[in-house]
Parts: sequence; C-alpha cells; structure tokens
Amino acid sequence: MIQRFIELGEGYSDLYELLELAKANQHRLLHLMALHTEVNDKQVTSLVVILQPTDPGKFQALYICREGIPNPKFIPNKRYELFSRLAEELDKLIIELSVKPSSIFHEKDLYYQHLIGILRLNHYIKPLQ
Repeated sequence: MIQRFIELGEGYSDLYELLELAKANQHRLLHLMALHTEVNDKQVTSLVVILQPTDPGKFQALYICREGIPNPKFIPNKRYELFSRLAEELDKLIIELSVKPSSIFHEKDLYYQHLIGILRLNHYIKPLQ
C-alpha cells in the first residue's frame, strides 16, 4: 500500500480545497486530524484529511494544509472553525496530536515519513503490507 501526504499549502485559500475534498469524498473519509506544533515561537496547526485507500490500487491519500493555521487552543480562528464545522457536518471527530515541526527535518519528505510512522504506530492508518 502506498500512503502519501499531498500538501495543498499552508491553510489560507487552499483550506477551502481541503474542505471540498473531504465533502466530495465522504464515502472514503477515514479521519480528520489537527497536528499541533511550534514554529518560530508560534503555536500552529496542520489540518489533515485522510481518505480510505483506493480499491484497486491501494493508494491512501493524506491531504494536508501544513503549519499555517494558528493553534485554536491559543488563538481562536475562523479557518479552524470551518474545519470544526466540517467535522460536525460529516459526523467525524477531529483527532488532535502534537508533533515536531517540519523545519527540524532536512527534507519535507522526511517529515512526511515521520508523520506516517506516527499515524501507523497509533493505528490511524494501516501498517505497511
């Protein structure tokens, strides 16, 4: 199975695409996630939409708006509110995790591999097969 993060941006106008992807793929929606971290002394959040793997093909897309949304626990904001409303509309809980910032990784791909490892370890996505 191939599991891949697909970065849409940092959560400005691309957030609307993330919301539409979740709505359009309700039948495949597995999880909605908020990954909290600290970047340059700011508390930020990445929003993630995880879909069920395709069949056939066994490709699992994890769409992400990376580290551009203020952490709602510190700064309430409209963008996170939209994501929260989507979760209510789709009857999903937002899974929240604290993670390391992407800036400590030499390459973005290494950061995404790290996140995939965390998600597999916590059984949010399936292990390698």
